[in-house]
Amino acid sequence: MKSLNILTLLLIIVGGVNWGLVGAFEFDLVAALFGRGSGLTRLVYILVGLSALYQLIPFSRALSVGEVSAEANTVHRY
Repeated sequence: MKSLNILTLLLIIVGGVNWGLVGAFEFDLVAALFGRGSGLTRLVYILVGLSALYQLIPFSRALSVGEVSAEANTVHRY
C-alpha cells in the first residue's frame, strides 16, 4: 500500500508541475514529451486524475484522525 501511495503522490506532483508550466508559460510538458493528443499523453493525464482521486482517501483520513495517525494507518481512541 505504501508503494501505491508514493506512486500516486509522484503522479500528482508531475501533474501539478505540468499545470504550473501550462499556467506560467503555456508549455505542456507531458504533451511535449509524448506528443499532443497521443495515447500515452492521455494515459498520463488519466493516471494523474485517478491518483488525485485515490489520494482523497488518506486526505480524508488525515482530516478525521490527525495526520500522524493517518500516516501510520492507525486510529488512537482516547
